Amino acid sequence: MPATSFLVRPARDDDRLPLAELFAAVAEERDGIATEPPVDIDARAASWELEWMFVATAVDEVIGMAHLDPSHFGYCHIALAVAREWRGRGVGTALFETAIPSARDRGFHKLCLSVFAHNAAAIGLYRKLGFVEEGRRVKQFRRQSGELWDSVEMGLLL
Repeated sequence: MPATSFLVRPARDDDRLPLAELFAAVAEERDGIATEPPVDIDARAASWELEWMFVATAVDEVIGMAHLDPSHFGYCHIALAVAREWRGRGVGTALFETAIPSARDRGFHKLCLSVFAHNAAAIGLYRKLGFVEEGRRVKQFRRQSGELWDSVEMGLLL
């Protein structure tokens, strides 16, 4: 069983590889994020814009991340990934409770996200945090299996 406590902080340069490894592990599950394996870990590690990322760590291991993707129109997209064994333990909530004020402090008026329609746990988390459903994109994502998945679009006015 993993440790019970964790810390949320801004991402640092030495988080790049652990962040990419976490991302690849979540992609391997094939049901929570749009990316599917294989993930080029080195390329992914090099691509992070750390200024817009927050990490959750437990015993110096990266267990979750929230990433803001700013637009020029006053809103940010936000994305979340949490290690499977840490889900349901407050990590996603803590990451969002750090990222939301950061976006507000940077002058954004809204956060937006997309979530697979079948991901009830994530949708429940986002609703708990004040996000509301703004629409649905039908058969938006073609999966490697050939399936077409819907996404729910959600937003939070800051």
